[in-house]
Amino acid sequence: MKIVVIGGTGLIGSKLVIKLREGGYEAVPAAPNSGVNTITTEGLAEVLQGSSVVVDVSNAPSWEDAAVLEFFETSTRNLLTYGADAGVQHHVALSVVGTEQLTESGYFRAKMAQEKLIKESSIPYSIVHATQFFEFLKSLADISMVGGKVHLPPVLFQPMAADDVAGTVGRIAVGQPLNDIVEIGGPEQFRLDELVRRRLAALKDPREVVSDPDAGYSGAKISEKTLIPGNNARLGETRFETWLVQSAAQIPRRKVS
Repeated sequence: MKIVVIGGTGLIGSKLVIKLREGGYEAVPAAPNSGVNTITTEGLAEVLQGSSVVVDVSNAPSWEDAAVLEFFETSTRNLLTYGADAGVQHHVALSVVGTEQLTESGYFRAKMAQEKLIKESSIPYSIVHATQFFEFLKSLADISMVGGKVHLPPVLFQPMAADDVAGTVGRIAVGQPLNDIVEIGGPEQFRLDELVRRRLAALKDPREVVSDPDAGYSGAKISEKTLIPGNNARLGETRFETWLVQSAAQIPRRKVS
């Protein structure tokens, strides 16, 4: 079975390609740096030829409201059009838990537009709503700076390791299309501000994290349970402390001269 992974050279995509190949599947990474551009359609028809499944884990280069909407609408339309021509039988897209509740954010409005196009297409589909990744906790701090401090709401948060995201998306991709949304998340719940504070401490990042009930999330106001999946979610296995140890072990150490 040939599976084309759009965004296949990124964080999730590269892990997904490896896992699919280990499972005996023909997994082809497709991204601008591999000669496939879903906006201009360069290389798209060629890479999709003979494919059974398309997995879209790509992300927009700009999160400005108009730009991110243009990216997801154009990319998704092209993928669905060229995919139908190539006889693709399963379109899988990675999205975000809570997307439908975050419409104040231009990014999440764009993700909703992407999902709408997929649902209205003739191609059977599975949409995966994932919680945030451990790997992005520092980035979350970076975009939540106010007056030199990190302001985050103390809401429930259930992030997961990117490796678990890739594994679950891979299992869904090789299965029958769900024609529905499936939620995935981590095995533990935290408070958002608490977990970012722990991540920054592990990085020896001195920034103060302020528990701010009025703080937004990617420009949107959120409630206590916006960011956590429902009771039927598929949960990853990697706990935060385990991931911390693993990530620390992957940091190259400077040689002593």
